[in-house]
Amino acid sequence: MINGIKLAPSILAADLSRLGEQVREAAAAGADYIHIDVMDGRFVPVISFGTPLVAAVRGITDLTLDIHLMIEEPERHIGAFMDAGGDIINVHVEACRHLNRVVQEVHARGKRAGVCLNPATPVADVEEILGELDQVMVMAVNPGWSGQRFIPEVLPKVEHLRRLIDGAGLAAEIEVDGGIGPEMAPAAVRAGACVLVAASAVFNDRASVTENMARLKQALAKVGEGA
Repeated sequence: MINGIKLAPSILAADLSRLGEQVREAAAAGADYIHIDVMDGRFVPVISFGTPLVAAVRGITDLTLDIHLMIEEPERHIGAFMDAGGDIINVHVEACRHLNRVVQEVHARGKRAGVCLNPATPVADVEEILGELDQVMVMAVNPGWSGQRFIPEVLPKVEHLRRLIDGAGLAAEIEVDGGIGPEMAPAAVRAGACVLVAASAVFNDRASVTENMARLKQALAKVGEGA
């Protein structure tokens, strides 16, 4: 954590042939969470990871596992992802018909509950349940692929959420996911984010995980300095 901001490297962009090595390197470099993107080929076009990979990562690290369920009918699967080792279970408001019930089930298991908003989804869709949430994830890209460009139009949404949460004295953290790198991370933080998901900015073939994490932390340090 730097300046109160948590970093959540997403293994969507990791080299899966070296997953254990890269997760451990991210942890040593200061990661607060490991973010795992689960896609079903229905809610988004891509199919990615499932419970076996979550269990494998759980065996690698003690870091918080931040599970991002980009799936239809997430209520059918949240139990399995908690059993596999997920600590924060994030579901999309666009895919979840019984949001309150899902949040209650996650909390009943002693886990943290998060709700995700796609770029075009308004804050109003989650406002009624904000008081029950541990996390709100604002997507800064259209979900499905790593390496997309940050959509700056979501920043006012982050600011709106920050005003609502602070104004009501709520505990929910704001997480921003998509297009986060040294260039856009400061803007997300200034808007009100306190958890940043980074995939290709951390896991790439241009530099090591350690070097990439250092660049992110340097960018965030400048926010604290008022730069």
